Parts: sequence; structure tokens; C-alpha cells
Amino acid sequence: MDTDVLVVGAGPTGLTLGIDLARRGVAALVAERAQALFPGSRGKGIQPRTMEVFDDLGVLGAIRAAGGPYPVGMVWQDGRRVGEHRMFDPAEPSEDAPYNEPLMVPQWRTQEILRARLEELGGSVAFGREVVGLTQDGGGVRAEFASGEMVTARYAVAADGGRSTVRRLLGIGMTGETVDPSPALVADVRISGLDRDNWHLFPPGGDGDGYLALCPLAGTEDFQLVARFPDGTAPELSLEGVRKVVAARTHLAPEAVTELRWASDFRPRAALADRFRSGRVFLAGDAAHVHSPAGGQGLNTSVQDAYNLGWKLGAVLRDGSDPALLDSYEEERRPVAADVLGLSTRVHRGETRRGDATRQLRLGYRHSPLTHETRPEPGPLRAGDRAPDGTVNGTRLFDTFRGPHWTLLALEGAQAPGGAEEPGGAQAAGGARTAGEAQAPGGAQAAGGARTAGEAQAAGKAEAAGGAQAAGEVHAVGEASASGGAVVVRVVRGPAPRVYGPGLYLVRPDGYVGWAGDSTAGLPAYLARFGQGG
Repeated sequence: MDTDVLVVGAGPTGLTLGIDLARRGVAALVAERAQALFPGSRGKGIQPRTMEVFDDLGVLGAIRAAGGPYPVGMVWQDGRRVGEHRMFDPAEPSEDAPYNEPLMVPQWRTQEILRARLEELGGSVAFGREVVGLTQDGGGVRAEFASGEMVTARYAVAADGGRSTVRRLLGIGMTGETVDPSPALVADVRISGLDRDNWHLFPPGGDGDGYLALCPLAGTEDFQLVARFPDGTAPELSLEGVRKVVAARTHLAPEAVTELRWASDFRPRAALADRFRSGRVFLAGDAAHVHSPAGGQGLNTSVQDAYNLGWKLGAVLRDGSDPALLDSYEEERRPVAADVLGLSTRVHRGETRRGDATRQLRLGYRHSPLTHETRPEPGPLRAGDRAPDGTVNGTRLFDTFRGPHWTLLALEGAQAPGGAEEPGGAQAAGGARTAGEAQAPGGAQAAGGARTAGEAQAAGKAEAAGGAQAAGEVHAVGEASASGGAVVVRVVRGPAPRVYGPGLYLVRPDGYVGWAGDSTAGLPAYLARFGQGG
């Protein structure tokens, strides 16, 4: 094989997956058909749950530095400001959800940050690689590029967008609906005569023209323009065309638009792939689900596809897990994507406000085959739910979770397995150290995949910047798996944060509670499904 995983597409989905695989020591080729990263602002909203994912992947600091909060909407009529419009229901940060509001970052900038992180971990993007053919058998995948070059991989992931070539080659259909038959124009422009403190909204006039909005893009000098057109109209994507629509629908003169940096037209659509997997090939991001841009759900759902798939590919390719684990990707992510598609459609049609649901903090996997809730009377936090932040003995849980490992929380005196930690690091079952047990800051061992020097350094910087060291003992927990190893788990003991309550909570590498119980009964057998090879 030329590589373990071929990732087709270097948008937010493909880059996120590349990062997660790189930090687990999984060889991946991220192939992009274009000669450069996508240049537009299109997916500009980073929801709180995605901010938590970016925290774990070591890019949140750069993302926050590059972006800013969403501005308040300002409604204009006849050249006058007539009122404010709040785009989102407010939410206060809390100990369990420290990121409360969406962050605005132009998509092109998010991609630059993700690419830089990928390269820091030793990965890269192969530009100018257009996949034109794909075959597979029981041993792997063979892809052909337009150049005639061939590449073989054990698995492949289609992250090549809503018009996915890979999905077409696999013969997987998309089922959906047109959310709005009216075409829309989205463009990045430089414009004079408007302040950058508001999202400027120009409602439809009486002449049949649609609305127009101009949103200042945080961290740039650009505005994102969105304009709706009557059905049957073809928006003009030229500078002259953009000037014409701005002059017709606002009080601004055509020359107020000084530069057109990127433009595209689209018709809002909601569609879901009939399957997220065909053999050794997976669909992720827009290749699997296409959303209306309303509510800022598409990019965020896509990033979380990659985050869900990354640890599972790592478990199979590096830790000796049964390949059947990969079946859970579709079982977990397709229902979530279907629910989010419905949500974004309702937001587009004005039936739901942007708020608690669009933050994506309540999405989870309670009905997943990987979820085991063993308590007869569980509290509000159950297996399958997102593991909230909190503080245990002065240590922030998100600092403890950060990294490609499992974490076991033993709260309020709940007894956790484990023994004395060996000098120099944890010992896997049978006494053999695994490659994934690289030394982590604070003396703990990171588990679940080999870390590169860049990963260890970046993790240390991230934890130092957060003001807290990753804490917790590290033990080999679980029965020997078929490959002869046991999962190495970071164990944290202490009083329960308010949202948890007493008990044992096993937190997956992607930040969801996989198993919960009052005692360890059943825990070793559960972990054996994910055991590491020695």
C-alpha cells in the first residue's frame, strides 16, 4: 500500500481528518483536485461544539485569533437604519460549556489554519490530484488521478464536496429537496461607506428584488455579500454584476464596491447520501450531506464527521481494533446529519431561530451500538452524550481529554481499575509498551496512536496556554483484545462536577461518553473491543 488512508478533498472535512490521523500515527494522503485551497468565505460560522473539537486538535487558539463574534444585524430601509436584528439567541458561557456563541471565521482562513496544523504534524496536501477512477477489493482501495498516477490505500474517504466525484464513482445516490427555488449570490467584496460593527440587512423592496446582506468578515477587510434573486434569474458573478445589485438594493453607489475577491451562485438544497460507506470507502462532509447555509450547520457537521471517523480508523489501523468498528461511523453520523439537515432547513424558512440547537452541544449517540449505559437509574448525563467540561481537583476536564486517548472519570469515590504507574510511563497489558504511549505534559501518557514530535510540542503549548497541565494517572485497562493488548486509559479521580454526578464515565477519544456505570462491571469487556496491539 502507498498509504493507510486516502483522503479526497482538502476542505475543512479532509483537513480535519488529516490532522486527526496524523496525530495517531496513521499515514494519510490528502489529495485536492484544485491547485490551492478554496478561496471563499462560504462556511464562516464555527459553532461551539466545533470549537471544542478544534480545542482538542490544537487549533482553537489560532481560530479564535483569526475570527471574532458575529455582529448585530442592522436593518436598513430607504437609506436609514430602522432597527437591530439579533441573529442568535444569547447564551452565557458556563463551566460545562465554555464556548457559548458561534465564532465568525472565513472558511478560507479556517482551512489555512487547519493546513498549517496538518503540516506541523508531518502531513501535507497534494494539490492538483483529481480522482477520476476508483476500485476496491477486500485488501484495499486503488485510485486513479487525472494525471494517470495511481495510489493504493487500505481505506479512502470522500471529502470532495457536494458534487463528489468519489460518491458518483461509487454509485451512491443523494436524496433530498430544494429548500428554496430562488437562486442566491454569495461573494467576498471590499466595500466603502458601511461600518464594520453591524451585519447590514436590506429587506426586499416592492419591485420584486430579493433581500441583500453585507456582513463584515472578522479578521479581514472584506464583507460577505449574500443576495437572493427571483426564480429563473441567473446572478451575475462579475464585479459589474455585483455593483449593479448593490446599487439597486441599497443606498450605496456602484463604485462603493471597490473589489470582488470571490463569487459563487447556488440554490439552497438539503440532501443526504443514501449510504455513508461502500466497502473500504467512506463519505464525509458535503459528500455525505448538503445543507442550506442558514444556521451555519454544514461546515460544523462536516468537521464532526471527520472527528468521528478519525479515531475509529486509528483504532483499526494502529490499535488492532476489529474493522467492524468502522460500521459505527454511518450508524452514528447519518442520523445526526439527517437531524441537522432538518434543522438548517427550518432555520432557512424562518421556522426556528439560531440558538441552542444550532450550537450542536446537545448532539450525541445514545442509540449507538458503541454506547453502553449500565446504571439502572442514570442521571441527566448518560452514555452517548457529549462529555461536558468541568473541574476536578483544580484540573479542567477539557485539558484532560485533549489528545487521542480515552479518559475514565471516577467521580465521588467510584472505584476505577488500575495499579501503580511504572517508572517512565504506563505499561500495556502483558508489560509491553505500545507506540501510542508517548509522554504527555504533566507526566501522563497519551494513548491511542503515536504522536509526532510536532504533536507533542503543540500539545504542550496548548496546555500551557490554557493555564493547566493535563492531569490523571494512566493505566492499561481492560481485557486483552484479539490483537493481544489492552486500551491505555487516562484515569481521573475526584469530586463530581455539577453536570456529571457520581459514577464512572468512560470518555471516547472524540469527547462522548461511551460507557457509564456505578461499578467497573462490564468495563474491561467493553474496552477489549478497542484494544491496542502490542
